[in-house]
Amino acid sequence: MIQVQTRLKVADNSGAKIVQCIKVIGGYKKRYAHVGEVIVAAVKSAAPHAAIKKGDVVKAVIVRTSRRVIFAL
Repeated sequence: MIQVQTRLKVADNSGAKIVQCIKVIGGYKKRYAHVGEVIVAAVKSAAPHAAIKKGDVVKAVIVRTSRRVIFAL
């Protein structure tokens, strides 16, 4: 389960490394996101010279969950 303020590892080659969930998309007062759902996230850490920079706001899909949550932009 992903909720607001959760920090997540990124599992794609966009250049972002760590993001923080700032909104769960899909309904009024939706609290948690599960695999396959879309969230809005802020980039907290990114690779140098990447297309995505620290501070960017992106939409992401949750692709895998475990103790550490991983997703793709």
